[in-house]
Amino acid sequence: MDATELNAEARAGDPRKGTSRTRKKQRKFLLTGVAVVGLVGYLTATGMQDSMVYWHTPTELATLVSTDPGYATERGVKVGGRVVPGTVNFDQGTLELSFTLVELDPETGEVGTMTLPVAYQGALPETFTETSDVVVEGTFNNGTFQANTLLTKCGSRYEAGAEAYT
Repeated sequence: MDATELNAEARAGDPRKGTSRTRKKQRKFLLTGVAVVGLVGYLTATGMQDSMVYWHTPTELATLVSTDPGYATERGVKVGGRVVPGTVNFDQGTLELSFTLVELDPETGEVGTMTLPVAYQGALPETFTETSDVVVEGTFNNGTFQANTLLTKCGSRYEAGAEAYT
Protein backbone atom coordinates (compact mmCIF):
# COMPACT_ATOMS: atom_id res chain seq x y z
CA MET A 1 0.00 0.00 0.00
CA ASP A 2 1.30 3.40 -0.87
CA ALA A 3 0.82 6.65 1.11
CA THR A 4 -2.19 7.78 -0.94
CA GLU A 5 -4.10 4.60 -0.24
CA LEU A 6 -3.23 4.82 3.45
CA ASN A 7 -4.47 8.43 3.64
CA ALA A 8 -7.70 7.49 1.83
CA GLU A 9 -8.24 4.53 4.16
CA ALA A 10 -7.54 6.68 7.20
CA ARG A 11 -9.98 9.37 6.03
CA ALA A 12 -12.70 6.81 5.34
CA GLY A 13 -12.50 5.58 8.90
CA ASP A 14 -12.15 9.07 10.40
CA PRO A 15 -15.19 9.61 12.63
CA ARG A 16 -14.75 13.41 12.50
CA LYS A 17 -15.47 13.53 8.76
CA GLY A 18 -19.05 12.21 9.16
CA THR A 19 -19.59 14.43 12.17
CA SER A 20 -18.57 17.47 10.16
CA ARG A 21 -21.21 16.73 7.50
CA THR A 22 -23.84 16.13 10.16
CA ARG A 23 -22.97 19.40 11.88
CA LYS A 24 -23.21 21.31 8.59
CA LYS A 25 -26.66 19.81 7.95
CA GLN A 26 -27.76 20.60 11.49
CA ARG A 27 -26.46 24.17 11.21
CA LYS A 28 -28.26 24.64 7.88
CA PHE A 29 -31.48 23.24 9.33
CA LEU A 30 -31.21 25.45 12.42
CA LEU A 31 -30.53 28.61 10.39
CA THR A 32 -33.46 27.83 8.09
CA GLY A 33 -35.71 27.28 11.11
CA VAL A 34 -34.63 30.55 12.71
CA ALA A 35 -35.25 32.39 9.43
CA VAL A 36 -38.74 30.89 9.07
CA VAL A 37 -39.67 31.70 12.68
CA GLY A 38 -38.33 35.25 12.24
CA LEU A 39 -40.30 35.74 9.01
CA VAL A 40 -43.53 34.45 10.57
CA GLY A 41 -43.01 36.71 13.59
CA TYR A 42 -42.38 39.75 11.40
CA LEU A 43 -45.44 39.09 9.22
CA THR A 44 -47.62 38.51 12.28
CA ALA A 45 -46.47 41.72 13.97
CA THR A 46 -46.86 43.92 10.89
CA GLY A 47 -50.18 42.35 9.95
CA MET A 48 -51.60 42.91 13.40
CA GLN A 49 -50.60 46.56 13.71
CA ASP A 50 -53.58 47.82 11.72
CA SER A 51 -56.05 45.43 13.27
CA MET A 52 -55.04 46.00 16.88
CA VAL A 53 -57.53 48.88 17.19
CA TYR A 54 -61.06 47.52 17.09
CA TRP A 55 -62.48 50.82 15.81
CA HIS A 56 -61.60 54.50 15.54
CA THR A 57 -63.64 57.46 16.70
CA PRO A 58 -64.54 60.11 14.10
CA THR A 59 -61.85 62.39 15.60
CA GLU A 60 -59.20 59.68 15.31
CA LEU A 61 -60.22 59.02 11.70
CA ALA A 62 -60.04 62.73 10.88
CA THR A 63 -56.56 62.93 12.42
CA LEU A 64 -55.36 59.87 10.49
CA VAL A 65 -56.79 61.20 7.21
CA SER A 66 -55.24 64.64 7.73
CA THR A 67 -51.85 62.98 8.29
CA ASP A 68 -52.26 60.53 5.39
CA PRO A 69 -55.06 61.51 2.95
CA GLY A 70 -55.11 58.02 1.42
CA TYR A 71 -55.36 56.25 4.79
CA ALA A 72 -59.02 55.25 4.64
CA THR A 73 -59.41 55.25 0.86
CA GLU A 74 -56.91 52.45 0.31
CA ARG A 75 -58.07 50.10 3.07
CA GLY A 76 -61.16 49.39 5.07
CA VAL A 77 -61.34 50.91 8.53
CA LYS A 78 -63.82 50.66 11.38
CA VAL A 79 -65.38 53.73 12.96
CA GLY A 80 -67.66 53.73 15.99
CA GLY A 81 -70.07 56.24 17.44
CA ARG A 82 -73.74 57.01 17.99
CA VAL A 83 -76.36 57.70 15.33
CA VAL A 84 -77.54 61.31 15.53
CA PRO A 85 -81.34 61.37 15.99
CA GLY A 86 -83.18 62.88 13.01
CA THR A 87 -80.41 62.19 10.48
CA VAL A 88 -81.46 58.69 9.38
CA ASN A 89 -82.71 58.37 5.80
CA PHE A 90 -83.56 54.85 4.61
CA ASP A 91 -85.02 53.85 1.23
CA GLN A 92 -86.61 50.40 1.58
CA GLY A 93 -86.71 49.95 -2.20
CA THR A 94 -82.97 50.39 -2.77
CA LEU A 95 -81.87 49.61 0.81
CA GLU A 96 -79.82 52.82 0.80
CA LEU A 97 -79.20 54.26 4.23
CA SER A 98 -77.57 57.53 5.20
CA PHE A 99 -77.09 58.96 8.65
CA THR A 100 -74.69 61.04 10.71
CA LEU A 101 -72.43 59.41 13.26
CA VAL A 102 -71.36 61.43 16.30
CA GLU A 103 -68.27 60.93 18.42
CA LEU A 104 -68.82 58.72 21.44
CA ASP A 105 -66.12 58.40 24.08
CA PRO A 106 -65.47 54.64 24.38
CA GLU A 107 -64.57 54.89 28.06
CA THR A 108 -67.16 57.30 29.44
CA GLY A 109 -69.94 56.95 26.85
CA GLU A 110 -70.21 60.73 26.57
CA VAL A 111 -71.26 62.17 23.22
CA GLY A 112 -68.73 64.47 21.59
CA THR A 113 -69.01 67.10 18.88
CA MET A 114 -67.20 65.50 15.93
CA THR A 115 -69.60 64.03 13.36
CA LEU A 116 -69.19 61.86 10.30
CA PRO A 117 -71.70 61.39 7.45
CA VAL A 118 -72.20 57.68 6.66
CA ALA A 119 -73.69 55.98 3.59
CA TYR A 120 -74.60 52.28 3.63
CA GLN A 121 -76.50 49.98 1.32
CA GLY A 122 -77.93 46.75 2.64
CA ALA A 123 -80.33 45.27 5.14
CA LEU A 124 -80.52 47.03 8.47
CA PRO A 125 -79.76 45.14 11.66
CA GLU A 126 -82.94 44.62 13.70
CA THR A 127 -81.51 46.60 16.60
CA PHE A 128 -80.68 49.69 14.47
CA THR A 129 -82.49 52.80 15.75
CA GLU A 130 -82.04 56.56 15.54
CA THR A 131 -79.95 56.51 18.72
CA SER A 132 -78.02 53.25 18.24
CA ASP A 133 -74.38 52.91 19.06
CA VAL A 134 -72.86 51.51 15.87
CA VAL A 135 -69.59 50.40 14.34
CA VAL A 136 -69.29 50.83 10.58
CA GLU A 137 -66.60 49.30 8.40
CA GLY A 138 -65.67 50.73 5.01
CA THR A 139 -63.76 53.52 3.33
CA PHE A 140 -63.69 57.31 3.63
CA ASN A 141 -63.96 59.23 0.34
CA ASN A 142 -64.94 62.81 -0.43
CA GLY A 143 -66.06 63.59 3.10
CA THR A 144 -68.44 60.61 3.44
CA PHE A 145 -67.79 57.28 5.08
CA GLN A 146 -68.97 54.57 2.66
CA ALA A 147 -69.80 51.61 4.90
CA ASN A 148 -69.95 48.05 3.62
CA THR A 149 -70.69 46.63 7.10
CA LEU A 150 -73.00 48.07 9.75
CA LEU A 151 -72.96 46.62 13.26
CA THR A 152 -75.11 47.80 16.12
CA LYS A 153 -73.79 47.51 19.62
CA CYS A 154 -76.03 45.76 22.10
CA GLY A 155 -76.62 46.97 25.61
CA SER A 156 -74.79 45.13 28.34
CA ARG A 157 -78.08 43.94 29.80
CA TYR A 158 -81.18 42.56 28.10
CA GLU A 159 -84.54 43.94 29.19
CA ALA A 160 -87.74 42.42 27.87
CA GLY A 161 -90.27 44.77 26.31
CA ALA A 162 -93.61 45.60 27.99
CA GLU A 163 -95.47 43.13 25.75
CA ALA A 164 -93.52 40.27 27.35
CA TYR A 165 -95.37 40.86 30.64
CA THR A 166 -98.94 40.80 29.33
